[in-house]
Amino acid sequence: MLLFDPIYLLFIAPPLLLGLFAQWRVKSTFASMSQVPARMSGAQAARQMLDSAGLHQVGVEQVPGHLSDHYDPRGKVLRLSPEVYGGRSMAALGVACHEAGHAFQDAKGYAPLIIRNMAVPAANFGSNIGVTLATIGLFLSYQIPSVGNLLLLAGIVLFAGVVFFQVVNLPVEFDASARARRHLVSANLIAANEEHFVAKVLNAAALTYVAGTLQAIMTLAYFIFRLMGDRR
Repeated sequence: MLLFDPIYLLFIAPPLLLGLFAQWRVKSTFASMSQVPARMSGAQAARQMLDSAGLHQVGVEQVPGHLSDHYDPRGKVLRLSPEVYGGRSMAALGVACHEAGHAFQDAKGYAPLIIRNMAVPAANFGSNIGVTLATIGLFLSYQIPSVGNLLLLAGIVLFAGVVFFQVVNLPVEFDASARARRHLVSANLIAANEEHFVAKVLNAAALTYVAGTLQAIMTLAYFIFRLMGDRR
């Protein structure tokens, strides 16, 4: 139903286009910076960064997939894709140390990370059930307004959890990238004049988070717009 609503397209088209551009930018920038050599692999750089902070207990493992890199706070392990784990490039170092930055946050009790992790269940639930309830509510609001608006309101409340997660996630990701860039230079893993290579990769990745946040905000704004319109 949403896809056939021109008003919805007005809300969602700008962040959707930004998201598509961001995905293209990440892939192209990673491929480009993968051609810029580094003195060590991503796994070695992440290990050095972790050890420098005394995080010897945090493991570094290779996992399948392209750009499937992430930090697992439960298992206390960095899981890196093959091209990052074994890659000796600026792209590999940037991504690996970004994930190590999340381990730093976890060890130091970084408040936005704690809040983000607490919001994960609500975000997962809201992204599925919230949109479903809101969509059903929109459909029913034309036939049974009282029921439709109630379901739409419930969907809005649930989907607000998704928006909250996305907003809190931004400082978490930006901080992890900043930690990675500082460490790579201060520990002499890269030269100061090479830092801009790493920055290109991390800035491209940051754009995807910004696009995702805007998409969630505009989806919520659309549902609120429809609810307010039905009540006027």
